[in-house]
Amino acid sequence: MTTDATNSTALHTAAAQGHTNVVNLLLDIDSNLAKIARNNGKTVLHTAARMGHLEVVKSLLDKDPSIGFRTDRKGQTALHMAVKGQNVDIVTELIKPDSSVLGLEDNKGNTALHIATRKGRIQIVHSLLSTEGIDVNSTNSTGETPLDIAEKFGTPELVAILKEVGALHSKDHGKPQNAAKQLKQTVSAIKHDVQSQLQQSRQTGFRVRKIAKKVKKLHIEGLNNAINSATVVAVLIATVAFAAIFTVPGQYVEEKTEGYSLGQAHIAKNVAFIIFFLSDSLALFISLAVVVVQTSVVVIEQKAKKQLMFVINKLMWSACLSISVAFISLTYIVVGTHERWLAIYATVIGTTIMTTTIGSMCFCVVRHRLEDSRMRNIRRAGTLSRSFSMSMASDPEMYSERYKRMYAV
Repeated sequence: MTTDATNSTALHTAAAQGHTNVVNLLLDIDSNLAKIARNNGKTVLHTAARMGHLEVVKSLLDKDPSIGFRTDRKGQTALHMAVKGQNVDIVTELIKPDSSVLGLEDNKGNTALHIATRKGRIQIVHSLLSTEGIDVNSTNSTGETPLDIAEKFGTPELVAILKEVGALHSKDHGKPQNAAKQLKQTVSAIKHDVQSQLQQSRQTGFRVRKIAKKVKKLHIEGLNNAINSATVVAVLIATVAFAAIFTVPGQYVEEKTEGYSLGQAHIAKNVAFIIFFLSDSLALFISLAVVVVQTSVVVIEQKAKKQLMFVINKLMWSACLSISVAFISLTYIVVGTHERWLAIYATVIGTTIMTTTIGSMCFCVVRHRLEDSRMRNIRRAGTLSRSFSMSMASDPEMYSERYKRMYAV
């Protein structure tokens, strides 16, 4: 059977997902698969018990009841894992083949009862206490009984339940621990916790780097899409602007007239036409400039690409604004003097929409720049001290508040 980097098999995956039929099929093919442990020592039964998949647990125990005594690197059995959850039936199934599993201790001397008490699992504690032969006064490496733990973690209901079955404090049944041994065990526990924290930090760092790569990839793809979209829009604006200059209806000299040449626009001296001509030309050449840059310049580096997009973005704003002015001025020519209200209507609507749009985008840009500047100043002032970094890392809302805003180029 093939395993991955963590020594997991297909059976581990099927058990973790609760796919009972797949688990049964794989066990029928090779029942020894249930004995394969991952790098951390956890078997398939550990996984199924922790994830709360009762039918998978039953299938595994039917194939090999002794697997319930297998321990991981922390010395924990599947029962230790099950009592951390909420499924009482799984705990019952794990005890059923051999109740002596209740007495097994992990590397810190904790039995399943110790862990269930620490987690505050009242129903599971009831189930464990109802099993014949359970030691309710066993002590762990630090000399604590389940009753000590219940009082330590402030669970009055569990305290009452344990006292009903005769549970005692460690000091009450004559098992005080040697001070030197207790110190040694405390140091060992601290060392173990530090190693776990370091391993967790490494795993977190790996995940953060992986997420950062994905975010960077998405960022680059977004810039590329924005650049391609700008190119398409620039071509469209250039096409419209080029065609508009030749499609002013009924405004050209068609017969010989003194002071005019054939094909000349009647309204060449009209203020509205002059505004239209200038705005249309500006929109045309700005759009062509964008097209020329886009088809001639190849940018690889992300920062340069972002700067290019910033310039193109502002040019496209100018082109859109110019083509809008050209349209509005053209309406005064097309509708004539008697229907001037139509041109005024177009002016009011166009001015309102474009002013609101461009103004909002300018606000986003300015706000984004100010936020970046503020964060850079904070980093400079604090020189990114470790305490600041830790406070930032422990406050995900600060990051979400910053990155949920609209990105402005």
